[in-house]
Amino acid sequence: LQKTLILLQVILSVVVGKTLMILFPNAMKRYILKMGEKSRMNKNPKFSYENWGPTFFSFKYLLFVLKVKWKRLEDEALEGHPAPNTPVVTLSGEVRHLLDFMEDNRPLILNFGSCT
Repeated sequence: LQKTLILLQVILSVVVGKTLMILFPNAMKRYILKMGEKSRMNKNPKFSYENWGPTFFSFKYLLFVLKVKWKRLEDEALEGHPAPNTPVVTLSGEVRHLLDFMEDNRPLILNFGSCT
């Protein structure tokens, strides 16, 4: 049900966005450039709006947004529910899943840290 609602929401936003790009191209360009400022995307002089702006609200954009939003559903941890089986990277660089490290009824402890 959640995936269906996300699908409908993303399709609606892409259809509205694409329609607005057709009806009001200059206003949408300003809006997209403003979004690019937040992500600092437009700070690179070799990466102009013409390279990335028209990709907004395209079919590839729709698929990418769906993939990200659906993946985030799997990463949600709720108290009293099973842990999400998210991908993790070992110290050797191997990609595994969290529940691959479970052994019998032993508790699984995750230690997060960083080295700077």
